[in-house]
Amino acid sequence: MITFEGPVLVTGTDTGVGKTVTTAGLAAALIRQGRSVDVIKIAQTGDDDDAAEITRLSGAPARALASYPDPLAPYAAARRSGLPLLKLAEAADAALDSPAEVVLLEGAGGLLVQLGQDGWTARDLAVELGCPAVVVARAGLGTLNHTTLTLEALSRRGIDTAVVIGAWPLHPGIAEYENLTDLPGDRLGWIPDGAANLDPEAFRLAAAEWFALPEPEALH
Repeated sequence: MITFEGPVLVTGTDTGVGKTVTTAGLAAALIRQGRSVDVIKIAQTGDDDDAAEITRLSGAPARALASYPDPLAPYAAARRSGLPLLKLAEAADAALDSPAEVVLLEGAGGLLVQLGQDGWTARDLAVELGCPAVVVARAGLGTLNHTTLTLEALSRRGIDTAVVIGAWPLHPGIAEYENLTDLPGDRLGWIPDGAANLDPEAFRLAAAEWFALPEPEALH
């Protein structure tokens, strides 16, 4: 199981799998343990404000390093807008300069989406920082292949991983239950579908039950 000390990447098997609510949930659970947490959204595109949503739900400070108006992958969104691409070194420095005990770095889209200058990806940032990665996966059909591919891509670069199911359905079917058995990787937790609709106080109380986090004293 991964440890939460310093930078931790939160990536996903695809877009829309629940990275933002997972990041908010992890932040809330870590804060409840008494840890200091900083959240960085590497690149934000479109009208959504993931950083603001994370702060609303978890209470943790959150910010985006780059923001582009078009709802596209960051590399394409930057090209269309004419705004500068984020450099890998800038993202790494932002994580390392944070005084928080844990810095959660939320990616955009899937693991290998190009995020900035020269086409660097969330995986490249994890390698640069030497940090572990939380992989957010779907619960239903297709998730076994997507999760396996994502974990293999991280393992090839020596990155430690854990898996979170980003939206466990209220009424799961056979596929979801079977995937609980067959989903690869170390299971860190699961988040109930619709968790982002909870009021912040309820979200923060519930988040501690969603993850199998090590106790702070176990980290030292």
